[in-house]
Amino acid sequence: MNSLARRRLVTHMSTTCRQFFSAPMPFFSSKHDDGKEETIDFGFKTIEKEKKQSLVREVFDSVAPSYDIMNDLMSGGLHRVWKDRFVEKLAPFPGMKHIDVAGGTGDVACRVLRAIQSAEQLQTQSESTTDMDSDSTVTVFDINAAMLEEGKKKTAGMRGLDASRLSWVEGSAEELPFEDNTFDSYTIAFGIRNVTNRDVALAEAYRVLKPGGRFLCLEFSKVVVPGLRQIYDEYSFRVIPEIGRIVAGDADSYKYLVESIRMFPDQEAFAEMIRDAGFCHVDYENLTAGVTAIHSGLKKAA
Repeated sequence: MNSLARRRLVTHMSTTCRQFFSAPMPFFSSKHDDGKEETIDFGFKTIEKEKKQSLVREVFDSVAPSYDIMNDLMSGGLHRVWKDRFVEKLAPFPGMKHIDVAGGTGDVACRVLRAIQSAEQLQTQSESTTDMDSDSTVTVFDINAAMLEEGKKKTAGMRGLDASRLSWVEGSAEELPFEDNTFDSYTIAFGIRNVTNRDVALAEAYRVLKPGGRFLCLEFSKVVVPGLRQIYDEYSFRVIPEIGRIVAGDADSYKYLVESIRMFPDQEAFAEMIRDAGFCHVDYENLTAGVTAIHSGLKKAA
């Protein structure tokens, strides 16, 4: 971002903050079909179900070049803390075959690979050998080619990262092009709310995991502190689209992303969806008072 853009951002943020509590929140509503047609939410809009995937792709085509900087600006850097905890909870290990779905620019995948490399180094030291288990692979899977390209560019020159163990695959979370029982672990961060048929995506996650494999999802959720919830809503609907307009030149895409968060099931409802897909030992951990949550489950052992 150049100096002019930064100055404009500061000016607009100041104006927005002054108006933070002085104007009423807009009222959003969504009219749902009575079942005669296949419809689904796209933010607060109701659209034909078959159109959602292409509309989501258009959103991420638009935001891809500024995606990483926008994450920092929107969350005040908190997304880094959330992702660090996400990977810590995953506990990567040497020899791991991992897939990160909706992996976008590779933020989570790089963390997973770094953690695997660290585990390999510890293994080497403890076994007093120079042989390192380097069979581990991390697959970055995303429906959006533009996001994957940004990720490839970002990771190409990363110090200390064995990028040769990253593979980049384009496709739908509802139809993974992998054999049954392929991966030790599956993660999806800030992506499943954009999937059209979440139950199908969860079933696909279960299918490609090995018996005993781990499923982890990091997603925006429902704030559990009432006072904070009101402040969070104000910030989300007023500030985030404005940042998107200034930095990315696209307020509408970020308005959709905020709306999609509000349409996503709460922690308990999503946990039940994961159980319905066949996972056992399902639980969740709230982060930042429920702004985000990590859901996890295991594929039943054979």
